[in-house]
Amino acid sequence: MAERLDSRAADLLKLLVERYVQDGQPVGSRTLARAGHMNLSPATIRNVMADLDEAGFVRSPHTSAGRVPTQLGYRYFIDSLLTPEPLSERDVQRIARELLRHGGPTCDLAEITSALLSQLSGMAAVVTVPKRNRATLRRIEFLPLSERRVLAILVVNHAEVQNRVISTAREYSAAELERYANAINEHFAGLDLPTLRNRLRADALAAQSHVHQHLREAAKVAAWALGDDSEEDYVLAGGSNLLAYQELTDVKRLRELFEALDRKREMLALFEQCLQASGVQIFIGEESGYQVLDECSVVTAPYFIDGQVAGVLGVIGPTRMAYHRIIPLVAETALALATGLKAGS
Repeated sequence: MAERLDSRAADLLKLLVERYVQDGQPVGSRTLARAGHMNLSPATIRNVMADLDEAGFVRSPHTSAGRVPTQLGYRYFIDSLLTPEPLSERDVQRIARELLRHGGPTCDLAEITSALLSQLSGMAAVVTVPKRNRATLRRIEFLPLSERRVLAILVVNHAEVQNRVISTAREYSAAELERYANAINEHFAGLDLPTLRNRLRADALAAQSHVHQHLREAAKVAAWALGDDSEEDYVLAGGSNLLAYQELTDVKRLRELFEALDRKREMLALFEQCLQASGVQIFIGEESGYQVLDECSVVTAPYFIDGQVAGVLGVIGPTRMAYHRIIPLVAETALALATGLKAGS
């Protein structure tokens, strides 16, 4: 944990971070003296800056330049000095309007949310798609296809329809599949998919008598249809926005970042850490644990469905981002997405 700064050093660090975020240029002592209204001479400010440099809160990118915040400086600023700025009423209303008026599938709502968050932040935005296994089954139907394949039609969360083609161990007739669908709907409709999956497996093993053979077969086919659903996905918007930031224009580093975003594995692992968070989490540079994000910050928040964590959304941008505005933006969008999902369920 970083050492506690005295009030003078903390005020100068705060001023330096704010000025650097605004201008993107190293901040010199004279600039701080003019901007701070602290009645400190440039010489005194230089001495404090030297102490902050030695402690690792700031650094000089060039010998004769001013200073910029380090990862440690940003972390101290966020944890101890930052005052988040409330969103404008206009932005709050826009977020609510965009996310509440949508009544389609949750994956579409994730795309809308990602695009909106990117537009409002001016950076890249990511929204993980809610796992299908958090859905509640309302009805299931089976239709036979050729070559031992069956089309499973699942109606979940009242209105959302999911179609899945499954391969079976043998051919099934339309009459058989209708009986199996009726059995599943009679015994299991209304269960969330993880519970349903576990019940199907248990009942398929327990229903050994001839009387319950059709239920055993029904459970087997339904279990194939439901699968595991453990793989997550996310929707990315605004990746090209990152090209506007000078500190991210190194071609090799930017290519590696885009490749990582496309592979998704690293980002999903990072977001998995955020599922247990109660609010906004901020990863600055190397804090993410992924080298491609060493020059970036990631601001995330979980969103909920019926009180349960359903996914994560966030903003990816340079470490020089306007945290005072991005943090409340991410938090507000997470709340609005949860409301939108509930309204559409």
